[in-house]
Amino acid sequence: MKRVVTVVAAIAMALGVAVTAQAKRDDIDVSRLTGNLDQLASDPVLGNYAQAEQSLARNAIAQLAQASSHERPHALYVAERRVDVARASAQLQDAQVKLAQLDREHDQIQLENTQREAETARRELERQRLQYQMAQEEAQRLQAQGEAYSQAAEQAQAEAAKAKKLAEAQSRVARSAKREAELAAKAAKAMRAQMQQQDSGGKP
Repeated sequence: MKRVVTVVAAIAMALGVAVTAQAKRDDIDVSRLTGNLDQLASDPVLGNYAQAEQSLARNAIAQLAQASSHERPHALYVAERRVDVARASAQLQDAQVKLAQLDREHDQIQLENTQREAETARRELERQRLQYQMAQEEAQRLQAQGEAYSQAAEQAQAEAAKAKKLAEAQSRVARSAKREAELAAKAAKAMRAQMQQQDSGGKP
């Protein structure tokens, strides 16, 4: 009889040890998953994301802590997946935020580049406009100068023509005076000859 009691006591003790070991293992899984989730929640960046997924993971861990030995494997699987999903969702949301930030920075860089290109084009256009204006003013100056030269040339031609006419007139006057002088000289010569003849004829 004592032997039977001893055997029963030994079995009960073994079962108790097994139950205690199982409970400790259960506590280890719950603590591990809770620690992983707490680490995610306390992360200064990722902790701000996937709040709904983190809440679902905490609920799954709570259900794991209360699960029976029969339900435990499934509850453990669900809790682990919920924690994994919470972390992956937080990482995804963080990546999406960073990508959006990069897109905004890229758009800003493109906008700044476009503004710089527009300013460069505006300056180049202004430079070309000034060059065109200077060229136009130079052309007008040369045209005015050319007109002045043309007027001066016309005036010089007119004065030359006038001088030519005057020279021709003076030449005619000179020729006329020369002819008159020649006629006067001939007349004087003839008169002297006549006077000489008269003087010769009147002598005794």
